[in-house]
Amino acid sequence: MNWYIKLTLVSFAICLITYTYHLIKIISRGKPKDFSESIGNVGSAVLYSFTRGMSPKKKESAYLHIPTYTAGMIYHLGTFLSIALFFLILIEVNFNLKINIVLSVLLFVSGFCGIGILIKRILKKELKALSNPDDYISNLLVTGFQLITAIHLLFYTPVYFIIVSIFLLYLPVGKLKHSIYFFAARYHLGFFYGRRGVWPPQNKV
Repeated sequence: MNWYIKLTLVSFAICLITYTYHLIKIISRGKPKDFSESIGNVGSAVLYSFTRGMSPKKKESAYLHIPTYTAGMIYHLGTFLSIALFFLILIEVNFNLKINIVLSVLLFVSGFCGIGILIKRILKKELKALSNPDDYISNLLVTGFQLITAIHLLFYTPVYFIIVSIFLLYLPVGKLKHSIYFFAARYHLGFFYGRRGVWPPQNKV
């Protein structure tokens, strides 16, 4: 086994251990403490939080910026695809050239969406004022992960494993760890607004 593959495996193990720590920490906190009287259905609200509550129609930050929202969705799908391919690459699953080309094109599209989002963050004064180094590093690592995966599918390169290793080590450290805290955050939103009878919204009469 080449050293760069060993490096990736070690990085993945560190990432997995750190993510397990974050998960245990979330679970150990238990349910949110809310002493107000419940007047709604928490279960329905949590379901709404993970489904219709994520629709761009329900989020002002989304429906006022549909192109960016769309690019963000494509960008996230590209990340999920890259992660799935990472595991397949590790166990040496090989596709034919046509499939590799299709997958690479999809990842190039998602990667360029990430570049577009980064450029907007740099050029738009309001976004730049709210940004910190972690925002830029996270974008560059995820975009690099997607693009190097696309290249690796077409031309085997050891650089792929090095970039993936850096990505995995940073994943549980910076803002990218929202990939695990996202679920707790959506649950808490559903719990909070569900007890107050705000979510799910009632049909207007």
